[in-house]
Amino acid sequence: MEKNNIENFNEFVAGYKKLKSEIGRTIVGQEKVIDDVLIAIFSKGHGLLVGVPGLAKTLLISTIANALDLSFNRIQFTPDLMPSDIVGSEILDKDREFKFIKGPVFSNIILADEINRTPPKTQSALLEAMQEKQVTANGHNFKLDEPFFVLATQNPIEQEGTYPLPEAQLDRFMFNIVLDYPSIEEEINIVKNTTAGELPKTNKVMTKEEILRYQGLVRQIPVPENIYKYAVQLTCRTRPGTPNASEVANKYLSWGAGPRASQNLILGAKCHAAINGKFSPDIEDVNAVAKTILRHRVVKNYKAEAEGITQDYIIEQMLD
Repeated sequence: MEKNNIENFNEFVAGYKKLKSEIGRTIVGQEKVIDDVLIAIFSKGHGLLVGVPGLAKTLLISTIANALDLSFNRIQFTPDLMPSDIVGSEILDKDREFKFIKGPVFSNIILADEINRTPPKTQSALLEAMQEKQVTANGHNFKLDEPFFVLATQNPIEQEGTYPLPEAQLDRFMFNIVLDYPSIEEEINIVKNTTAGELPKTNKVMTKEEILRYQGLVRQIPVPENIYKYAVQLTCRTRPGTPNASEVANKYLSWGAGPRASQNLILGAKCHAAINGKFSPDIEDVNAVAKTILRHRVVKNYKAEAEGITQDYIIEQMLD
């Protein structure tokens, strides 16, 4: 790595620690979750946070947005939300000419709150924005400002009034991050912090220019040939009925992950290595991001459902 890149690398590691420290003033625990969200951001990816109501998913995302000097919009997804409420719509102005009014998607960070509370037609309004970083309205293309992230929260699909996300949209999310209940000690600290006064104000600790520079730095991190091979082989092991499929995939999966999973495994491993002060990723870094990248890209069959087998268990067997 060149001297200039090494300086940027060290600056990134220091900036990341400062960013996590600032977020930690508001968010108690959830270290792995915070890491996953930030890795998605610095890898130019999107994150889907899944958990029951009340686990501070929305607070976590808004805190991260406040710590980054970026524009931020929250969209509350409801059953009556329309695609135009997200991307914008044309109106007739005072001169009797059509004018496009930009919707809340035109921002650096989008919090898609309870994204599975709205029907698939509205959910799909985010597809083009997430993949192409642009919006098409009435034949005109509108570019979104960089950097652009969608951080969505989702309630478990077993809950009443939820609509499962289409596979095409799920695949656009780099990470599927599962939030669990806090430990007793963490919950005691949460209760203390939230019942004794106002939450501390989050300070902005990283600029837009720094984020763009760090995103570029992550892309330039060198990857050994064996890590490329390991990541691709891991993805191939999830595809039942193919020559490289693992035994557990053939037994419990209907279909597996596509090439986008391999790309994200490498990008995620690069960023995971960087935040831990390593100049190049190894197998440990790939395994560290494997569950969050693969769990929403593999589909269980009826046998797995009947036996109560989870996606995480299947992926763990492949890693072992």
